[in-house]
Amino acid sequence: MELYNTLSGKKEKLERPAGRPLKLFVCGPTVYDYSHIGHARTYVFFDALVRYLRAAGWGVAYIQNITDVDDRIIARAKENQEGPLALAKRFAQAYFDDMKALGIASVTKYAPATRFIPEIVKQVQLLQKKGFAYEIAGDGIYFDIAKFPAYGALSHRTALQAEDSVSRIDESVAKRNKGDFCLWKFPKSPVTAPFYKRFLVTADGEPVWRTALGWGRPGWHIEDTAISVKYFGPQYDLHGGAMDLKFPHHEAEIAQAEAAYDRTPFVKLWLHTGFLTVQGEKMSKSLGNFITIRDFLKKHSADALRYIALSAHYRTPINYSEEMAQTAEAAVGGMRAFCAKLAFVEKTVPAGQASGEVARLIAATAQNFSEALDDDFATPAALGALFALTREIQPKLWVLSGQDARALRLAIGEKFGLLGFVLPAPQQIPPKIAALAQKRELSRRSKQFEQSDTLRKEIGALGYSIEDTPLGPFVSKE
Repeated sequence: MELYNTLSGKKEKLERPAGRPLKLFVCGPTVYDYSHIGHARTYVFFDALVRYLRAAGWGVAYIQNITDVDDRIIARAKENQEGPLALAKRFAQAYFDDMKALGIASVTKYAPATRFIPEIVKQVQLLQKKGFAYEIAGDGIYFDIAKFPAYGALSHRTALQAEDSVSRIDESVAKRNKGDFCLWKFPKSPVTAPFYKRFLVTADGEPVWRTALGWGRPGWHIEDTAISVKYFGPQYDLHGGAMDLKFPHHEAEIAQAEAAYDRTPFVKLWLHTGFLTVQGEKMSKSLGNFITIRDFLKKHSADALRYIALSAHYRTPINYSEEMAQTAEAAVGGMRAFCAKLAFVEKTVPAGQASGEVARLIAATAQNFSEALDDDFATPAALGALFALTREIQPKLWVLSGQDARALRLAIGEKFGLLGFVLPAPQQIPPKIAALAQKRELSRRSKQFEQSDTLRKEIGALGYSIEDTPLGPFVSKE
């Protein structure tokens, strides 16, 4: 497999590690609100990638952090008159619920930042010792980007260009360089607490920890580096996230890790997913185009959102619209209906002999599917191979042998499942519905069309549809 490495700007072979699993770290959400469909686009992609690798025999250790301490969490908690960690815990659980609803089950471990304060402190101390960090009294401890000449290599910016943007809690007039970022943030007012207290929430609503660095809380970038080094060591295989994290977040991660541990590169291959906009605009509550995952799932299926994410190449932008969701539902529904008809043929027609033509089509589709995914995980081409197979078979559907129908159904189900889609098992039609369908078929054959139409409506009222085929009535749940 070759994947596009943001760091090198070209496709590179993904090397299989010897004697250990592939190490993958993906930036998780900051849990101050419900996750939106842009988040889903990223996490569906990495879920599909990991599923495919594991199915191909790769071991994959997939860690995802959860940012549960941050300025935005503190601000939202104040608005809600709620404790900041309680709010973060609530929205973290909502995120886990959303991931479960989307069928994302490939993450090996979720790692909330607040559980790694000792590792964060140790890393900040190491950066101080090596001369890459400096303290601003009453403010915090900052990373000096001037001490790290390689800063900007991932985003292809110079240090001067890096100063055209600051991130989250990094504003300070006392910084040495505008692009310097915060490693450890001191509380806004002095903290007095009994010696046995190791954590508290200040009067300003700020969660702080008593550490060797003094009272305070971690900066945003340092949490990911501390967590990934804890589990993977100072150098590992694959790091991913959305395109907007490339600078300054991932740039900062590289600077911290390579400065602290003298290992280059910190990560061998960087993957970034493209933006998702809604009708050409960045999602914003003020614009009324902010769509949470759970709001999407009130109207559409999880597989529709997965199809939206995977029908575009992961590096390209997606401009979401309601029409796109409807198209996705139709595509997934069409594949499900086709497989249900294959199951009907399989059940209705004697097994017969396997057709060499069908076997060749299945083999060619499998090859095209794998070649697409091995070429920078080109999911649109992989899905295209599956839909091309259905178009090829459609005219021959009702003359297939039972054995060929079964082979096609299993092959399509396997490949669709590798990308995380759920194709239901063949439907079991209730005896009452089956009896009505058989009665209608007898009426239709006897040219009693009025009675036949009445029975069709009765079947429809019970939630089932009926299609007349050369093999008899095909009944399916609507």
